[in-house]
Amino acid sequence: MPCAINKIDSNITSLHIAEEECLKQLPVTPVWFEQEPNSYSDLGGEITNVARNPIDPSRQRKKGTVTDLDASAGFNSDFTQNNMARLLQGFFFADAREKPSTAPFNGTAVAITNVDGTNEEFDAASGLDAFSVGELVLASGFGVASNNGLKTVTTAASGTLTVSEDLTDEVTPPAAAKVETVGFQFALDDIDVTKSASTITLSSTVADFTTLGLNVGEWIFIGGDASGNQFGDADNTPGYGRISSISTNALVLDDSTFTGANETSSGTTLQIFFGKVIRNEKDANLIKRRSYSIERQLGEDANGVQSEYLEGSIPNEFTLNVPQADKLSVDLAYVAMDTAQRDGTTGIKTGTRASSPGEESFNTSSDVFRIKLNVVDPATLNPTGLFAFVSEASLAINNNITPTKSIGTLGAFDATAGDFEVSGSITAFFSDVAAISAVRNNSDVALNAIFARDNAGFVFDAPLISLGGGRVAVEKDSPITIPVETNVAENANGYTLMSCFLPYLPDIAMPV
Repeated sequence: MPCAINKIDSNITSLHIAEEECLKQLPVTPVWFEQEPNSYSDLGGEITNVARNPIDPSRQRKKGTVTDLDASAGFNSDFTQNNMARLLQGFFFADAREKPSTAPFNGTAVAITNVDGTNEEFDAASGLDAFSVGELVLASGFGVASNNGLKTVTTAASGTLTVSEDLTDEVTPPAAAKVETVGFQFALDDIDVTKSASTITLSSTVADFTTLGLNVGEWIFIGGDASGNQFGDADNTPGYGRISSISTNALVLDDSTFTGANETSSGTTLQIFFGKVIRNEKDANLIKRRSYSIERQLGEDANGVQSEYLEGSIPNEFTLNVPQADKLSVDLAYVAMDTAQRDGTTGIKTGTRASSPGEESFNTSSDVFRIKLNVVDPATLNPTGLFAFVSEASLAINNNITPTKSIGTLGAFDATAGDFEVSGSITAFFSDVAAISAVRNNSDVALNAIFARDNAGFVFDAPLISLGGGRVAVEKDSPITIPVETNVAENANGYTLMSCFLPYLPDIAMPV
């Protein structure tokens, strides 16, 4: 006789998220992406029950009836590169602006069928002509180690992608093997630099910057690890820069982590690195509301795996937590339309379950390249930051989702999105009164945060902010701190917040 199940421990539960085809409707074969929650603030449905309360001498209530259901999910997770980029599309109400990839977030995947070590090429049935000559691509997931890593495209056809680096024969690459564009290598001495008080301009003779898939507001990294792949002037040392305009032969930066100087290229085959861009969109045709089914498996009963589901889950709130001497984490909250439970006999819903890629989390000690809050000065390329050091920070997105309910529906049949709000807070170590003045004067302020580790990184950029707070905190035997609130607004380029995920960065791009 089987033993009775008296309890189920939390450590055997699991969480998966699948994008729906339309609200509350999964595709025929959904992909359930495994999540790694640290904790739950809530997950499930809350029932409203209204009792009968007639006038009666006994003064007793009668059994009530179920009248409403509020469904939601909230959990905390470590910030990891690829998984978080995929989820952020939902919170931004937008598709990622992706560079060519055989495994895009949105679009048709291309299976690499063979690696030809003789001809230094990756083979596929079709689709490899999305890549271009000169692109730097990151190959990953291959079974032969030498086939992974940074490669330079020399030719691109529908069925073959040839690179300049040595490859090794691999007849049947793993299903997870992929190639994605992460940068570009320009021709020898094609790129010169012009520095003004407010901009750095990269100018070309051969390359066409409009063909690289770059976006205004996007952050890129300029320069490779080898001396021949970076500029020679010390003020043009490799660093990050934000694009302010793109034309055929000019790429203009209006913010950078390096000083910049006029330079005519001499012996330089410049490399730049870039990645996916996710931002809230101005164009109504680019705004996309996503909904998800969220599955939490709850261990086994006598017949199989039990589970609970939130259906029609719309991303509502995202909070990036940047504490001192800790991991970078996020709080995610969804508003759902309905809930469902399934016992072991019914089993979990069908679909492919993609295991967590096992990415490393970012920390707030050694993985921070910079967090900079500064007053916007259109005449200055590198304005002085309001703080030198930050104690803690947060950045939050709120889509202000409200479930829409009707007679005859338990739960919600749809939801309404309010304003896209971005806010945050920073507690910094006080050094001068500039920050207090910025609050008082309602100055235009900008914030960008750059994180990098293990040759990958990401940037959050809020170009237009008004500050609140600013009351200095003075405590005995402690450094003076100043907390400020950030209220982010739409900037001149039509977005409030941009995130850039760079799948590959050279060693020189890592925090020191």
